[in-house]
Amino acid sequence: MDRRKLLGCLSALGCETLFGLSYLFTKHITADVTVLELLSWRFFSGAVIFSLLVLFKVFPVHIKKENIKDFFPFVLFSPLIYFYCEGTGINATTASESGAFLACIPVAALVASGLVLKKKPLKVQVMGVCITVSGVLVCVWAKGLEASFSPFGYCMLTLTVVGCGLFSAYSEKASSLTAVEKTYGMVIVGFVVFSLCAVLEGASRGNLSRLFLLPFSEPGFITAVLFLAAGCSVLGFILYNAAIGSIGASRTNTFVGISTVVSIVAGVLVLHESFTLMQIIGTVIILAGVYLANSR
Repeated sequence: MDRRKLLGCLSALGCETLFGLSYLFTKHITADVTVLELLSWRFFSGAVIFSLLVLFKVFPVHIKKENIKDFFPFVLFSPLIYFYCEGTGINATTASESGAFLACIPVAALVASGLVLKKKPLKVQVMGVCITVSGVLVCVWAKGLEASFSPFGYCMLTLTVVGCGLFSAYSEKASSLTAVEKTYGMVIVGFVVFSLCAVLEGASRGNLSRLFLLPFSEPGFITAVLFLAAGCSVLGFILYNAAIGSIGASRTNTFVGISTVVSIVAGVLVLHESFTLMQIIGTVIILAGVYLANSR
């Protein structure tokens, strides 16, 4: 494996590990806050942290006027469509349903890569993605099958999967921007749009003060938001965009199943959740699929 591909795979592994750990921080707060409240605070905190890092020259950002247009396609799909539809869809459906939908993200990435980038996936990649998806489904179903029969929820989750696939493809296409610049644009756009929407939501409910008091009224909210902001929105997506730049959108998304493995292991080690035989089998299948998809 050449150095560029190795760094890309390590970046994808790193970002999915961070995404998987987010389960520990959000498990106990998502039922008490709205999707827009969480997103507004997450991206506000991410914008503050990222801007300070840029100010102190930890991360270099040099965006030229002619490159600004390159942001619009992928920031539309993520963070805007992806994060809002994911949060809304998860809230409207069961854990097994949302997990099954999100398992299809690698498939969406393959299709989007073909449509946007005109890239034809290798047969070994398709096989690896199929194996990875089946492994995630085994892990999801090991938790038990429940159905919400929510057409709205299914629609939101479908948009989530499509949004993630198209974001990956357009992120790869925006080669004039670095991984840091792409992520900074995502965080700033997320902050502006989600904060405005959260303020309008609070005002429409006549309870705008709740939005601003959340960090002081909800236990664990600040910890969760800071991890989501610094760990996922900043570092996680820098690694994600770096992986896309190195190994491409379709290969990067074959690592999606790793976040499922990490969330399961973290749940077992930290939250003392059960680790069933079906989850062990699913984990092995996921790892085999990821290896196969990136073996060439």
